[in-house]
Amino acid sequence: MPHVLRTVTTVIDWSQVGHRLWIGPSHGLAVALSALGIYLAFMVLVRIFGVRVLTGMGTFDVLVVITVGAVAGRVILGDPPTLVAGVIGLTCLFTMEAAFGEARRTARGARWINSGPVLLMAGAEVIPRNLHLAHVTQRELNAALRQAGVRHPREVACVVLESTGRISVLRRGEPLDRELIAWVRDADRIPEEFFEDPRRGRGQSTS
Repeated sequence: MPHVLRTVTTVIDWSQVGHRLWIGPSHGLAVALSALGIYLAFMVLVRIFGVRVLTGMGTFDVLVVITVGAVAGRVILGDPPTLVAGVIGLTCLFTMEAAFGEARRTARGARWINSGPVLLMAGAEVIPRNLHLAHVTQRELNAALRQAGVRHPREVACVVLESTGRISVLRRGEPLDRELIAWVRDADRIPEEFFEDPRRGRGQSTS
Protein backbone atom coordinates (compact mmCIF):
# COMPACT_ATOMS: atom_id res chain seq x y z
CA MET A 1 0.00 0.00 0.00
CA PRO A 2 2.75 2.57 0.81
CA HIS A 3 4.36 1.68 -2.54
CA VAL A 4 1.09 2.51 -4.32
CA LEU A 5 0.82 5.88 -2.54
CA ARG A 6 4.36 6.78 -3.47
CA THR A 7 3.64 5.85 -7.07
CA VAL A 8 0.51 8.05 -7.19
CA THR A 9 2.41 10.92 -5.60
CA THR A 10 5.14 10.72 -8.18
CA VAL A 11 2.58 10.62 -11.03
CA ILE A 12 0.77 13.77 -9.85
CA ASP A 13 2.75 16.96 -10.43
CA TRP A 14 1.39 19.15 -7.66
CA SER A 15 3.14 22.22 -9.01
CA GLN A 16 1.14 21.88 -12.22
CA VAL A 17 -2.06 21.44 -10.21
CA GLY A 18 -1.37 24.66 -8.35
CA HIS A 19 -0.56 26.41 -11.61
CA ARG A 20 -3.98 25.40 -12.98
CA LEU A 21 -5.84 26.56 -9.87
CA TRP A 22 -4.03 29.69 -8.73
CA ILE A 23 -2.98 33.00 -10.30
CA GLY A 24 -0.62 35.78 -9.31
CA PRO A 25 -1.62 39.31 -8.24
CA SER A 26 -0.95 40.81 -11.70
CA HIS A 27 -3.06 38.15 -13.40
CA GLY A 28 -5.84 38.68 -10.85
CA LEU A 29 -5.85 42.42 -11.52
CA ALA A 30 -5.97 41.74 -15.27
CA VAL A 31 -8.97 39.44 -14.78
CA ALA A 32 -10.84 42.08 -12.74
CA LEU A 33 -10.14 44.83 -15.30
CA SER A 34 -11.12 42.52 -18.17
CA ALA A 35 -14.43 41.72 -16.48
CA LEU A 36 -15.12 45.43 -15.99
CA GLY A 37 -14.20 46.21 -19.62
CA ILE A 38 -16.36 43.41 -21.05
CA TYR A 39 -19.33 44.44 -18.90
CA LEU A 40 -19.12 48.08 -19.98
CA ALA A 41 -18.57 47.15 -23.62
CA PHE A 42 -21.61 44.86 -23.47
CA MET A 43 -23.74 47.70 -22.08
CA VAL A 44 -22.61 50.10 -24.82
CA LEU A 45 -23.26 47.56 -27.59
CA VAL A 46 -26.73 46.80 -26.25
CA ARG A 47 -27.52 50.53 -26.20
CA ILE A 48 -26.33 50.84 -29.81
CA PHE A 49 -27.99 47.74 -31.26
CA GLY A 50 -30.99 47.58 -28.91
CA VAL A 51 -32.11 45.04 -26.33
CA ARG A 52 -33.85 43.02 -29.05
CA VAL A 53 -30.49 41.46 -29.92
CA LEU A 54 -30.76 39.56 -26.62
CA THR A 55 -34.40 38.49 -26.83
CA GLY A 56 -34.67 37.27 -30.41
CA MET A 57 -34.08 33.54 -30.34
CA GLY A 58 -33.82 32.52 -33.96
CA THR A 59 -31.16 30.07 -35.11
CA PHE A 60 -28.55 32.72 -35.80
CA ASP A 61 -29.47 34.68 -32.66
CA VAL A 62 -28.67 31.66 -30.50
CA LEU A 63 -25.35 31.26 -32.31
CA VAL A 64 -24.48 34.90 -31.65
CA VAL A 65 -25.37 34.60 -27.94
CA ILE A 66 -23.21 31.48 -27.56
CA THR A 67 -20.32 33.16 -29.38
CA VAL A 68 -20.59 36.30 -27.26
CA GLY A 69 -20.44 34.20 -24.09
CA ALA A 70 -17.42 32.29 -25.34
CA VAL A 71 -15.55 35.46 -26.33
CA ALA A 72 -16.36 37.23 -23.07
CA GLY A 73 -15.33 34.22 -20.98
CA ARG A 74 -12.05 33.81 -22.82
CA VAL A 75 -11.17 37.49 -22.51
CA ILE A 76 -11.96 37.61 -18.80
CA LEU A 77 -10.20 34.40 -17.75
CA GLY A 78 -7.06 34.90 -19.82
CA ASP A 79 -4.58 32.17 -20.74
CA PRO A 80 -4.53 29.72 -19.13
CA PRO A 81 -7.96 29.82 -17.44
CA THR A 82 -7.80 28.90 -13.76
CA LEU A 83 -10.21 28.33 -10.91
CA VAL A 84 -9.25 31.51 -9.08
CA ALA A 85 -9.53 33.55 -12.28
CA GLY A 86 -13.04 32.24 -12.76
CA VAL A 87 -13.99 33.12 -9.18
CA ILE A 88 -12.57 36.63 -9.56
CA GLY A 89 -14.30 37.15 -12.92
CA LEU A 90 -17.69 35.98 -11.64
CA THR A 91 -17.35 38.07 -8.48
CA CYS A 92 -16.61 41.20 -10.52
CA LEU A 93 -19.53 40.58 -12.88
CA PHE A 94 -21.99 39.99 -10.04
CA THR A 95 -20.69 43.04 -8.18
CA MET A 96 -21.13 45.29 -11.21
CA GLU A 97 -24.59 43.89 -11.90
CA ALA A 98 -25.61 44.63 -8.31
CA ALA A 99 -24.13 48.15 -8.50
CA PHE A 100 -25.83 49.00 -11.78
CA GLY A 101 -29.03 47.43 -10.47
CA GLU A 102 -29.02 49.92 -7.62
CA ALA A 103 -28.33 52.74 -10.09
CA ARG A 104 -31.35 51.69 -12.16
CA ARG A 105 -33.60 52.33 -9.17
CA THR A 106 -33.26 56.08 -9.75
CA ALA A 107 -34.89 57.82 -12.73
CA ARG A 108 -31.59 59.31 -13.92
CA GLY A 109 -29.74 56.03 -13.57
CA ALA A 110 -32.46 54.12 -15.41
CA ARG A 111 -32.31 56.58 -18.33
CA TRP A 112 -28.51 56.34 -18.45
CA ILE A 113 -28.28 52.55 -18.25
CA ASN A 114 -31.43 51.40 -20.05
CA SER A 115 -32.81 52.74 -23.28
CA GLY A 116 -36.28 52.85 -21.69
CA PRO A 117 -39.63 51.63 -23.02
CA VAL A 118 -40.65 52.77 -26.50
CA LEU A 119 -44.14 53.05 -28.00
CA LEU A 120 -44.45 50.93 -31.15
CA MET A 121 -48.17 51.29 -31.82
CA ALA A 122 -50.64 53.99 -30.76
CA GLY A 123 -54.02 52.43 -31.30
CA ALA A 124 -54.01 50.86 -34.76
CA GLU A 125 -51.23 53.20 -35.91
CA VAL A 126 -47.74 51.72 -36.25
CA ILE A 127 -44.89 54.15 -35.53
CA PRO A 128 -42.16 53.29 -38.10
CA ARG A 129 -39.58 55.65 -36.57
CA ASN A 130 -39.77 53.88 -33.23
CA LEU A 131 -39.67 50.46 -34.89
CA HIS A 132 -36.41 51.48 -36.52
CA LEU A 133 -35.10 52.99 -33.29
CA ALA A 134 -35.88 49.82 -31.33
CA HIS A 135 -34.59 47.49 -34.08
CA VAL A 136 -37.97 45.76 -34.27
CA THR A 137 -39.22 44.54 -37.64
CA GLN A 138 -42.83 44.56 -38.77
CA ARG A 139 -42.77 40.75 -38.73
CA GLU A 140 -41.68 40.72 -35.08
CA LEU A 141 -44.43 43.21 -34.25
CA ASN A 142 -47.02 41.08 -36.04
CA ALA A 143 -45.78 38.00 -34.17
CA ALA A 144 -46.21 39.80 -30.83
CA LEU A 145 -49.76 40.80 -31.79
CA ARG A 146 -50.62 37.22 -32.70
CA GLN A 147 -49.19 35.91 -29.44
CA ALA A 148 -51.39 38.41 -27.59
CA GLY A 149 -54.47 37.08 -29.38
CA VAL A 150 -54.97 40.20 -31.48
CA ARG A 151 -56.90 39.47 -34.67
CA HIS A 152 -56.99 43.01 -36.05
CA PRO A 153 -55.05 46.24 -35.33
CA ARG A 154 -58.33 47.88 -34.30
CA GLU A 155 -58.21 45.75 -31.11
CA VAL A 156 -54.96 47.43 -29.99
CA ALA A 157 -54.75 50.31 -27.52
CA CYS A 158 -50.95 50.47 -27.57
CA VAL A 159 -47.87 48.31 -28.04
CA VAL A 160 -44.70 48.99 -26.02
CA LEU A 161 -41.17 47.64 -26.35
CA GLU A 162 -40.07 47.26 -22.73
CA SER A 163 -36.57 47.99 -21.47
CA THR A 164 -36.17 44.20 -21.07
CA GLY A 165 -36.64 43.69 -24.81
CA ARG A 166 -40.10 42.15 -24.47
CA ILE A 167 -43.08 43.53 -26.37
CA SER A 168 -46.20 44.35 -24.35
CA VAL A 169 -49.57 44.52 -26.12
CA LEU A 170 -52.39 46.41 -24.36
CA ARG A 171 -55.79 45.84 -25.91
CA ARG A 172 -58.83 48.05 -26.09
CA GLY A 173 -61.68 47.64 -23.67
CA GLU A 174 -60.68 48.74 -20.19
CA PRO A 175 -59.35 52.34 -20.09
CA LEU A 176 -55.59 52.81 -19.69
CA ASP A 177 -54.08 54.13 -16.49
CA ARG A 178 -51.65 56.94 -17.30
CA GLU A 179 -49.21 55.72 -14.64
CA LEU A 180 -48.66 52.52 -16.63
CA ILE A 181 -47.22 54.40 -19.60
CA ALA A 182 -45.74 57.39 -17.72
CA TRP A 183 -42.14 56.66 -18.78
CA VAL A 184 -42.86 55.30 -22.27
CA ARG A 185 -41.30 57.25 -25.12
CA ASP A 186 -43.92 58.99 -27.31
CA ALA A 187 -46.74 57.94 -24.98
CA ASP A 188 -48.42 61.25 -25.84
CA ARG A 189 -49.30 59.77 -29.23
CA ILE A 190 -51.79 57.35 -27.67
CA PRO A 191 -55.31 58.60 -28.46
CA GLU A 192 -57.05 60.26 -25.53
CA GLU A 193 -60.05 57.98 -25.91
CA PHE A 194 -58.05 55.05 -24.51
CA PHE A 195 -57.46 56.71 -21.12
CA GLU A 196 -59.79 56.66 -18.19
CA ASP A 197 -61.68 59.88 -17.47
CA PRO A 198 -60.67 61.18 -14.01
CA ARG A 199 -63.87 63.20 -13.71
CA ARG A 200 -65.95 60.12 -14.42
CA GLY A 201 -64.00 58.20 -11.76
CA ARG A 202 -64.63 60.91 -9.15
CA GLY A 203 -68.29 61.00 -10.04
CA GLN A 204 -68.60 57.25 -9.60
CA SER A 205 -66.76 57.27 -6.27
CA THR A 206 -69.00 59.92 -4.78
CA SER A 207 -72.26 58.30 -5.87
